[in-house]
Amino acid sequence: MRYKTQGTCSQEIDIELKDGVIDSVSFVGGCNGNLQGISALVQGMKPEDAIERLKGIRCGSKMTSCPDQLAHALESML
Repeated sequence: MRYKTQGTCSQEIDIELKDGVIDSVSFVGGCNGNLQGISALVQGMKPEDAIERLKGIRCGSKMTSCPDQLAHALESML
């Protein structure tokens, strides 16, 4: 699934679920190293667990962040 982000430096997130777990996550734009780290950390997790950990994280004074947008993307997939 391709999710268009809002309010972040990244423009979109590509997510693949396989057998009910996160198989891969790839961000377009944003802070490359940090987003590769987030992608690696959530790989193999159940979407519900990732949502619980990431939802509500803010980036500086922004109302959202790339991890928060990933949580929203995962919610839209469930």
